[in-house]
Amino acid sequence: MRIGNLWASGEGISRKKPTSVSVGLRQAEKGRVRVSDVTIEFNTNGQRNRAVDGADLSINPGEFVCLLGPSGCGKSTLMNAIAGFVKPTSGRIEVDSRRVTGPGPERGMVFQQHSLFPWKTVKKNVAFGPRMAGHSPTECDSIARTFLGMVGLSDYAHHFPVQLSGGMQQRVGIARALANYPDVLLMDEPFGALDAQTRSMMQQNLMDLRTEFHTTIVFVTHDIEEAVFLADRIIVMSASPGRLIADIRVDIPHPRTHEVVTEPRFVELKKQCLDLIRAETTRAFQQQGQSV
Repeated sequence: MRIGNLWASGEGISRKKPTSVSVGLRQAEKGRVRVSDVTIEFNTNGQRNRAVDGADLSINPGEFVCLLGPSGCGKSTLMNAIAGFVKPTSGRIEVDSRRVTGPGPERGMVFQQHSLFPWKTVKKNVAFGPRMAGHSPTECDSIARTFLGMVGLSDYAHHFPVQLSGGMQQRVGIARALANYPDVLLMDEPFGALDAQTRSMMQQNLMDLRTEFHTTIVFVTHDIEEAVFLADRIIVMSASPGRLIADIRVDIPHPRTHEVVTEPRFVELKKQCLDLIRAETTRAFQQQGQSV
């Protein structure tokens, strides 16, 4: 696999003369996710609150799947269960036919906030995972440099997170997740706190990284346009308790740029998602009104 073709250009990424860096080919069959009849409940003040209700979902290796739904519908809860941070009340989650019982290096996580170690440099943040996995200092340094180059931040290796913009911090977070060579990359509204211009740039950069790396990606968002632009499939969740109510295939060819947002098929898919979300949001408001 050729990577390292991406070069820092201020806040963005541009392509220059390619450099070949071998990071090892992912097995074509790696990164398969299976969610089988998963229900997740929490005990709050002595009451059982159901966040996810009977979720069934299969994700093929290399797919980009967005979980989309109204606020509080259980999107992040379901993703945290796939990550191994939350244990399902019932049902089963598997990655490559192995049951998920806790976090694992085959699943990388990128949060809404960058969650970087503030006392470590950018390069040491990215090298942390490989170091914990037992790689030598030389290997860790090489891996960190590879992935910082991949996200266009080679020139910022010795900076600290506080010295970077929000978009750059998130790119470090993505590099850190990828440095463990995960089969599945889990992203929980990673661009939600960014301004519109930076968010648009990060979406495009993620598409470029996806083309380079071919990792299975599960991406949580409440932004319909973001979901249609990024995803191969959009899984729409109902209002709480979260059920999977639609599986929409985004049949817009790659590569995509933001000019696609004006195309008729994009507008059609956006409207389909919007109608579903609006109906669920209305139902949630009605239920809240009845419970008052």
